Amino acid sequence: MKTCHSDYGLIKSVILKPAESAFESAEKIAAEWKELNYLSAVDFTKSKTEYSEFQKYFENLGAEVHLLPASKTSMDSIYCRDAALGTDFGLILCNMGKAARKSEPKSIEVFCQGNGIKVLGKVEAPGTCEGGDMCWLDEKTLAVGHTYRTNLEGIRQLRNFLEPRGIEVLQVELPHYKGPSDVFHLMSIISPLDKDLAMVYSPLMPIYFREELMKRGFTLVECPEEEFDSMGCNVLALAPRKCLIVKGNPISVARLKAVGCEVIEYEGQEISQKGCGGPTCLSRPLYRMI
Repeated sequence: MKTCHSDYGLIKSVILKPAESAFESAEKIAAEWKELNYLSAVDFTKSKTEYSEFQKYFENLGAEVHLLPASKTSMDSIYCRDAALGTDFGLILCNMGKAARKSEPKSIEVFCQGNGIKVLGKVEAPGTCEGGDMCWLDEKTLAVGHTYRTNLEGIRQLRNFLEPRGIEVLQVELPHYKGPSDVFHLMSIISPLDKDLAMVYSPLMPIYFREELMKRGFTLVECPEEEFDSMGCNVLALAPRKCLIVKGNPISVARLKAVGCEVIEYEGQEISQKGCGGPTCLSRPLYRMI
C-alpha cells in the first residue's frame, strides 16, 4: 500500500480511529477524561454520531478508509495522526511525548503489518515525537516543531531517517505557551492547504518560520485570535483548497473562502472541541494524489 509525504494533495487513503473504538464506553470516558485534560466529559452516544458523519467526508471523496480497531490505548487514540508520519518511503512510527499515549504507535505498527504498509522506521526513547508536530511544506521539506511533545533527540532521529533521502528537516522552535500539560503542536499554528497556501496563527509563530513560509511563496490565511482556542487554525486539506474545519469558526471560514477555498464544516463538539483535536488530528492520511 502506498504512502506519501504531502499534507494538501487529494486524499486517496487514510487511517481513522472511530469514536466507538477510541472511547469504547461511557465508563472508559468517565475514568480518563480528566487525566487526559479534556475540557469536559465526552458524550459517548453523541460522539459516535459525530464521528460517523466525519468519516463520510473521506468516503465521499472516494478515499480508501482504514479503521483502527479498539486496542489497549487511551481516549486520545482517536487523534490518530499523532502516532505516525507519512512519507514516500513508508510510515515513521512516533514515540509519543504524552505518557498516556505511549501505546498508540504499536497499534499502528500492528495495523501496518496486517495491511501491507511499509514502515520506514521507529523513533525510539529517549527521543519523542508526535505527528501533530510535523507537516510537509513541499515534497522536499518537513517542518518539525520542537515542543514538549517532540524533543531534540526525536528530531535528530527523524533527520537520520529523512536527510539521507534528500529531505530537509526544518526545525521550528515553539514557545512554552500553556505548558507541558497542554496540547500545543506545530499544527496548532499551521495547516497547509495547497502548495502555496496555509492557514496560520501568527501570534505564536516564530518570526523566522513565518518569514521562511513567505520566502517559499506561501499565502498565509490568518486565524483570528478569538477562534484559536476553537481550532480555527486546525484545517484539514481533503484536496488542494478543499478544506474541512470544525463548526464554530465563522471568521476563519470566511477568510478561507475569500482565497478560493471550498470549506466544509463538521459537527465536532464531542470528538474535537472537548479533546482539543481538530480534523488534522483525527486523521492519518496515507496517500495523497498531487
